[in-house]
Amino acid sequence: MEKKNIDWSSLGFSYIQTDKRFVANYKDGAWDEGVLTSDPNVTISECACVLQYSQSCFEGLKAYTTEDGHIVTFRPDLNAARMKDSCERLEMPVYPEDKWVDAVVSVIEANAAYVPPYGSGATLYLRPYMFGSNAVIGVKPADEYQFRIFCTPVGPYFKGGAKPITIRVCDFDRAAPHGTGHIKAGLNYAMSLYAIMDAHRQGYDENMYLDAATRTKVEETGGANFLFVTKDGKVVTPKSDSILPSITRRSLVYVAKEYLGLEVEERPVAFEEVKDFAECGLCGTAAVISPVGKIVDHGKEICLPSGMNEMGPVTKKLYDTLTGIQMGRLEAPEGWIKVIR
Repeated sequence: MEKKNIDWSSLGFSYIQTDKRFVANYKDGAWDEGVLTSDPNVTISECACVLQYSQSCFEGLKAYTTEDGHIVTFRPDLNAARMKDSCERLEMPVYPEDKWVDAVVSVIEANAAYVPPYGSGATLYLRPYMFGSNAVIGVKPADEYQFRIFCTPVGPYFKGGAKPITIRVCDFDRAAPHGTGHIKAGLNYAMSLYAIMDAHRQGYDENMYLDAATRTKVEETGGANFLFVTKDGKVVTPKSDSILPSITRRSLVYVAKEYLGLEVEERPVAFEEVKDFAECGLCGTAAVISPVGKIVDHGKEICLPSGMNEMGPVTKKLYDTLTGIQMGRLEAPEGWIKVIR
C-alpha cells in the first residue's frame, strides 16, 4: 500500500482532510447500517438540537504503525464504553459498542494511506462523535442523531521533546459534583475555553482545576488527568466522581503496577499535598504524558524537583513503556492492541 505524499515530520496537531469517514443516522428509534463516505460536510437544520442545546459527545483515539509494519489501534473497546456512558448521561441513543469498534476499524482501513510510518513520531488521530440533528426549539433531547467518525494524521504533540510545562491553579470550576465532568460531553470543553485562553494570556500552559465543592482537592486540567509521583517513587492519581476516566491514565496505572512494579494509589489528592510530590504529569491520548515542572497558586510557585528541563525519571519510564506497547516494541497485555492489517 502506497502512503500519501505527506511530509510526516512536519505535521502539527491540526486537521487534514482524509478520504473517507463513517456516518450513521438514528431515526424512528433505530440506527441505520451506516456508510463510509467521501463527503466531509455535515448538513443539519438551523434549529438542530446540537446547535441550540449542545447535545453532543465525542471520543479521541489513535492508529499507529508498529515496529513490524502493522497498523493497530489502542484499546478502542474502552472508548466505545466511555461513549456509551456519555450518551446515557446526555439522553442520547447508544451506538452499539461492537459496531462502534467495527466502524473505527473501517475508517482506519479506508484511510490506511494516511497512517504515518513507524518512527515518524506521527499517528492517525480518530474523532468519533455524536450529536442531536433534528430541529428542537423546546428544551428536550433530540429525536434524531448522527454518529460520525473522521480521522486526520497528526504530528507528535511535543515538537523537539516533551519539555515540562507551567500550570496555574484555576479560579474557574471545570465540573460540579453530580455534573457531567465524568463524561466526554462537548459542553464541558466549551466551558473550559475561556479558562484556558485566560491561562495562556497570563503566560501559563494549562489550568489545574480543584474540586468545585471545597476547592481543596486536585481534579484534572481541561483535557487531561493528573498523575503524581511521590519522593519515594509511588504513583498517585486523583480519584473523584467528576473526573473524566482517562483511558491513558488507566493504562499507565496498569503499566506502573504490572510492568514497572511500582506502588500505585488512586485516591482523593489534597492540593496541600502537591508541594511534596517529586513529579507531576498530565495524561491523555494526544501526548500520553505532558510533564509539569511548575505549578503557580496565585503567585506562589510550587517547583517540582523533577525540574523544567525534562521528564522526571518515573514519568519517563511510564511514558517509554506505554508508547513501547502502543508501537509494538513491547509485548502488550491481552486485548490492548487491535490489529487492523
